[in-house]
Amino acid sequence: MSYSIDPISDNCYPGTTVLVNKLNIRDKKALEVFEVTLTSAKSARWLSAPEVSTFDFAHYKAIHFFIFSELYDWAGRVRSVDISKKGTTFCPAAEIDERASRIFHYLKKQSFFCGLEKKPFVEALVDFYCETNMLHPFREGNGRTQRIFLSQLAQNAGYTLDFSKVDGDLLMIATIHAAHGVTDLLRKILEEAI
Repeated sequence: MSYSIDPISDNCYPGTTVLVNKLNIRDKKALEVFEVTLTSAKSARWLSAPEVSTFDFAHYKAIHFFIFSELYDWAGRVRSVDISKKGTTFCPAAEIDERASRIFHYLKKQSFFCGLEKKPFVEALVDFYCETNMLHPFREGNGRTQRIFLSQLAQNAGYTLDFSKVDGDLLMIATIHAAHGVTDLLRKILEEAI
C-alpha cells in the first residue's frame, strides 16, 4: 500500500517506506508477501471462530490486533499520524477516537442492522463501509480489518458476505469513488457479494 506519510516519523526503517516489523524484514516486496500470507491465514481463523462479537470499536481493534500482532508492535492501536491514499485524505489521527465513537454508537443504535431485508441491509452496509473507510484508524491493514468486521457483522444479521467473490481491483475503484460520494459501484459489489 502506498500512503502519503513521512516515513521518518511513521515507524518506518530510515530512508524507506518499509514499516518497522517484528521480523526485521526490510525489503518492501518480501514484507508484502509475508504480510499477505500471514493475514490471510489469520483472517480465515478469525472468521471461523471470532474471538469478539461486540461490534464496537474495541471489536474492530481486536480484529486488527489478531491479524497483525505477530508482525507489528502497533497492531490493534489507533494510528498517530495523518495519512492519505490515492487522493483520499482519511480522518485526522487526533479525531479517530471521537469519530469511531459516533460510528459504532450509530451501529449499535441500528441494532447492528439485524432484521433488515436485503436492500435496506445493503444500503446500511454501504454507509457503514464508507464511514469506516474514511475513519481508516490503523497505519496499515484497514481494508482487511474492515472486510473481516463486515463479514462478521453480516453473519450476525443473518447474511453471508463473501469477499472472495469480489474483484479486489474493482473494490478499490469502488472505494475511491465512494470516498468522493459516488457509491453506485460499491453498492453493486456488496449486493452481489451478499
